[in-house]
Amino acid sequence: MDWNKEIEDFEEYLKLQKGLSDNSIYAYISDMGKFTTFLQEKGIDAAPEDVTLDTLRQFLLWLAEINISARTQARILSGIKSFYKHLIIEEKIENDPTQLLEVPKIGRKLPTILTVSEIEMVLNSFDTSKSEGQRNKAILETLYSCGLRVSELVNLKLSNLFFESGYIKVEGKGSKERLVPIGANAIKEITNYVSTWRSKIKIAPHNEDFVFLNRRGTALSRVMVFLVVKEAVALCGITKEISPHTLRHSFATHLLEGGANLHAVQEMLGHESILTTEFYTHLNKEYLKGTIDMYHPRANGKS
Repeated sequence: MDWNKEIEDFEEYLKLQKGLSDNSIYAYISDMGKFTTFLQEKGIDAAPEDVTLDTLRQFLLWLAEINISARTQARILSGIKSFYKHLIIEEKIENDPTQLLEVPKIGRKLPTILTVSEIEMVLNSFDTSKSEGQRNKAILETLYSCGLRVSELVNLKLSNLFFESGYIKVEGKGSKERLVPIGANAIKEITNYVSTWRSKIKIAPHNEDFVFLNRRGTALSRVMVFLVVKEAVALCGITKEISPHTLRHSFATHLLEGGANLHAVQEMLGHESILTTEFYTHLNKEYLKGTIDMYHPRANGKS
């Protein structure tokens, strides 16, 4: 078997059968690229079917040597495991060399959360008399009101806004669609943006249905949304490490802390597993405990 041919087939499998997003597919293929680079650098002449458990363990050591974190190592190995699972399914190999490979142990990192007062401060900071100010306020209101992933926000369509019913339809991971409730404030800000500033933009062909546009009349990029969120938070003097996903974390945490049903939050977030959503129920307790451990003089046996 040839690496390039098998990786191309793997990419098609991820796209057509697994229905993954372009970003997810890119990550998987990039992980495979790291593995083939390792084989080349170490002079290991091994086709996909010749890779052994020992080779994979050497790869792990190589990743550590080039200062790849345990969390990133685990993600890379997940991609390689998926590649070999695909070869098994296609009956191209009989034995999976990744089956006995131990993934590096990692602790789950506590995500950054904005408090309700911090979110209100950021949302009230926009100058909505300016076109980008109104658009950017609508972006943050939507991210926080609906708990969207940034990819779901940039692909949000006018045709999928059902404001009279209080819902929007979004396309999540694996092209799975779901209905998400949207709050009155987000509806107001989107409506103001669409009816005023957006209506003045010369919209590029094939971009007519996207809600959020840039000055050129094309859909916003993920990077642009990241910059909008980061700049807005920084201008308010908030020094936390923030990304658009922070608003999604905050959305889930605030709902559950307020007593929302776990399964309802799971559905709104588009999580396949309830365990992923359940993580948010532990955030407040862990944050409080971390505060005690860090600041209380007697928390760690101090006297």
